[in-house]
Amino acid sequence: MGRDVLHWLLRWQLPVKVPLLDLQKQNAELEPRLTEAFGRVLKSGRFIGGPEVESFEQAVALLLGVSHAIGVSSGTDAILLALMALDIGPGDEVICPSFTFFATGGCVARVGATPVFADSCPVCFNIDVADARRRVTDRTKAIIPVHLFGQCADMDAVMSLASDHKLAVIEDAAQALGACYKGRAAGSIGVCGTFSFYPSKNLGAFGDAGMLVTNDAEFASKARLLRNHGAEERYFHKKVGGNFRLDPIQAALLSVKLEHLESYSRRRESNARYYTSQLTGIEGLRLPEAHPYNRHIWNQYTLRVPTRREGFREFLGSRDIGSEIYYPLPLHAQECFFPLGSIRLPLAERLAAECVSIPIYPELTQDQLNAVVEATREFSLS
Repeated sequence: MGRDVLHWLLRWQLPVKVPLLDLQKQNAELEPRLTEAFGRVLKSGRFIGGPEVESFEQAVALLLGVSHAIGVSSGTDAILLALMALDIGPGDEVICPSFTFFATGGCVARVGATPVFADSCPVCFNIDVADARRRVTDRTKAIIPVHLFGQCADMDAVMSLASDHKLAVIEDAAQALGACYKGRAAGSIGVCGTFSFYPSKNLGAFGDAGMLVTNDAEFASKARLLRNHGAEERYFHKKVGGNFRLDPIQAALLSVKLEHLESYSRRRESNARYYTSQLTGIEGLRLPEAHPYNRHIWNQYTLRVPTRREGFREFLGSRDIGSEIYYPLPLHAQECFFPLGSIRLPLAERLAAECVSIPIYPELTQDQLNAVVEATREFSLS
């Protein structure tokens, strides 16, 4: 048997594996530069603060068109730091979506304030601003729109609500670095924006890391103070802050990857377009939508499967295709928030019951994309 024939047979006999995410593939392409960056920090002996952190902060500020970028230890700590810098605490209420990652509401509770959960938009999965407006009280101090899965919330409506009630706007842009709303960068519209560089994000670190950005110099100065135990001078503390510092090693490694963020985003956009072109019209499947005024950077490509979701995931798994449910239980239904009282948020609950995300990462090959499409079509016919 000739080598060409053998190769053809193996290609069609072996299943194409499609993990939900393949960090090894992305990082391997950058290994020489990542190794150089690590070595540079190692030789410097500077492991807290310093030029690596400052250089990365400046690059992110330039990318987003903001005046200040403050590197922090995680996306969660970025939200926590923002709330602390705004003096939000006991007796205050903060409105946030229920259909999101736990950190959004969890950080509100951590500062002693009360998270007030709002329902979701069925199109973009982000906060339903009309529902949020109904939940404003005289104790409401802020609103946290989450730019979920890489698409901005309706920021005109959010800012209008905030203006009407004098609310601070904290943009949770953990999944949306590089996304835009009507030409403005996610995270640059409210009083501040928060970002996560968790490894699975579009710009992923090698552990936890995050960023807080703002155009408000006074807010930035206070956040930098609180980031470092409330001290400008060592051992002299003006406020009770925390240890929210970004490690120089993470900053150096992220600086290498930041140069490739735009290409990563374009590939994700291309993958999303392909999925949409191939999966449109399949019965029992609702595809994600990008508002025409948004740049969606597709941290996730999230389908809605109203029936047989678990069967769909099992079917994908049987074909060596990864998937994940973001998020199976909305925040208002989490046990830790039971003391806040029972509420019904129909859209958030429906999304939690229907959503499933399929692989969208930039390094997907055409064969892998085709495998996901073919498996999805095959399941729809079963």
